[in-house]
Amino acid sequence: MALSIRQNEIVELARAEGRVLVDDLAQRFEVTLQTIRRDLGDLAEAGLLDRVHGGAVPRMGMVNLGYEARRRLHSDAKTAIGVACAAAIPDNSSLILNIGTTTEAVAQALLQHSNITVITNNMNVANILAANPGCEIMVAGGALRRSDGGLVGELATQFIEQFKVDYAVIGTSALDLDGDLLDYDLAEVRVSRAILRQARQSFLVTDHSKLGRSAPARIASLSDIHTVFTDLPLPTPLMDRCAGWGTEVRMCGEVAGG
Repeated sequence: MALSIRQNEIVELARAEGRVLVDDLAQRFEVTLQTIRRDLGDLAEAGLLDRVHGGAVPRMGMVNLGYEARRRLHSDAKTAIGVACAAAIPDNSSLILNIGTTTEAVAQALLQHSNITVITNNMNVANILAANPGCEIMVAGGALRRSDGGLVGELATQFIEQFKVDYAVIGTSALDLDGDLLDYDLAEVRVSRAILRQARQSFLVTDHSKLGRSAPARIASLSDIHTVFTDLPLPTPLMDRCAGWGTEVRMCGEVAGG
């Protein structure tokens, strides 16, 4: 079940401020204390927040949020990003899709494409695109990460390196204000780097919640990306850097009118 707009905003407030209080949230959203407590309980059950006395704190650290929690968070934005990215990929093309809930939204939006070849290290992407008879699917080997259907490790990297494709479509766990794409799993990072090397054009799909987050492993820089698909504008200094790098930033979703 997708999160409500209010629940998404509560998660963002918790991440921005480090803690949210029931009384403050009830006043901010003009709802009852009971409603906020119920929201916080739902968000804790989804793995997004931890309850503390009088409120909640974000569940973050050196590991990523659980798959189901990530899938629910900003699901409408991810859908819009997926649609916009898929629209930039023509029929009769080849691409690599990596691990992530936003790349899975791209896969969902590719179901009407014809004569495309998709290489992936994401079992969920393969299962989604199996419904498209006009899509040839090639799945990497490697160690299966049961938590999210990802295939990682040296075998996955070696498999990816056998191909040269038109487009790479990757997600990221975090995007810092220097424009670096970051992740929590070094094995996944190595595969993502290989994906970028083997593509003529590279697309990053990411919603605004990844901006300013931190993770220990670096994938690449936005300077290595041709087009970023996101739901809100990047901070002006980072937008200026993207302009200097020649990296296009496309806003999509309700905020951008898409």
